[in-house]
Amino acid sequence: MKNFSKRHSAPILFVLLWGGLFCLLLCGCGAQTSVPCRYADTAMGTVVRQTLYAPDEGTADSASDAIKSLLDQLEEQELSWRLETSEIYAVNEAAGSREGYLLSNEMTQIIVRCLEVSREAEGAFDMTLGSVVRLWDIDSWAAVGQSGDFIPPDSELLRQALGNSGYDRLKLEPEVSGENGEILQARIFLPAGMRLDLGAAGKGLAMDRILDSLKDSGISGAVISIGGAVLTYGDKPDHTEWKVGIINPMEPGEYMGILSLKGQWCVSTSGDYERYVEADGIRFHHIMDPATGMPADSGVRSVTILTRDGLLSDILSTACFVLGTEKGLELARQYGAEALFVTADGETVMTEGMEGLFSPAER
Repeated sequence: MKNFSKRHSAPILFVLLWGGLFCLLLCGCGAQTSVPCRYADTAMGTVVRQTLYAPDEGTADSASDAIKSLLDQLEEQELSWRLETSEIYAVNEAAGSREGYLLSNEMTQIIVRCLEVSREAEGAFDMTLGSVVRLWDIDSWAAVGQSGDFIPPDSELLRQALGNSGYDRLKLEPEVSGENGEILQARIFLPAGMRLDLGAAGKGLAMDRILDSLKDSGISGAVISIGGAVLTYGDKPDHTEWKVGIINPMEPGEYMGILSLKGQWCVSTSGDYERYVEADGIRFHHIMDPATGMPADSGVRSVTILTRDGLLSDILSTACFVLGTEKGLELARQYGAEALFVTADGETVMTEGMEGLFSPAER
C-alpha cells in the first residue's frame, strides 16, 4: 500500500517508452524499418497521441491519417449529442415519439453492450444520464477554469433531470436477430425528456475502431493514447514490453506506477482529477452516480481497467469508480478484467492479475 500527498493538477495518463516519459511530440520519422513514427492531434475533445511502427514513413502516415479520420467520424456520425449529424443526436430527438428510432447495426451493438453492463453493475453505469450531465456541465466549467463562479445545480432541477434517466426505462425492440437469437438491429424508444450520453464509452469504442483499422494497415506495433485511454498493439522491434504509466490521482503531475504489457491491450482510467471544478472547498468531478445525480462519492480517487476490449474497459472504469473497491473488484473479476483502484486515503487495491503487471514508481 502507498500513501500520497494531495496537490491540484490536471494531466491524466502517461505512456512510457525507453524508461522515460512518452510525450509523443508531433514529428515525422525516417524511412528506416523499425523506427517509430510519432504523431499528436486532437479528436473527440481530447489529445490523441500515436507512436506507430511501420516499414516506411508513408505507411505510418496513412495509418495515422486513417485513425484521425475514423475518430472524427465516430464523433460526428455516431456519438456526439451536440452535433445534428450524429446518431445519438437523432436518438435523443426521437425521445417520446411513438415510432422511436431505428438504430444502425453498429449502434445497436453498442447499446446492447451498455445495457448488459448496466444490469450487471446494478445501475452504476447508466448511459441515460444525459439530462443530469448537461445540468452539471462540468466539462465546460473545467475547460474555462472558472471554478470560483461555479454553483451546483438547484436541487429541484436535479431531481427533475434524474427523473428523466434510468437505463431500465429504455426500450429496445429487435428488428433483426441472429441465428442464436442475438439482437443485430433494434428500434429504440426513449421516454420523453430522456437523453443518452455515451461519453463514458466513447474512448473505449474509439480504441476498438482503431484496433480494427490497424490490422490491415501494415503497422507492426503501436501505442495510442486518447485522453485517459491507451491502446497497445503488436510489438516493438526489440520485443520489449509496452510501458503504460498510471497517474497518481493525489499528485496528477506524477505517475504512481507502470504497467508492463505485451501485445494488444486496452487501458482505461477514470479519476476525479481529470475534469472537475471546486466551489467552497468541495470538488465536483464529472463522474456521476446514477443513484443520486451527484458526483460519485465511493471512497475512490481513480480506477484503471485493463482488458482486450476497449468498450468494456471504458464502461467498467466508470462503473467500478461509482461502485467503489469491494463491489468494483467483483464486477471487474466477473468480466475477466484487471483493475487497479486508488482510494481516497491513497491506498492501492488491485486484482491479482494486475499485481503481476504493475510496478510502483520509485520514491
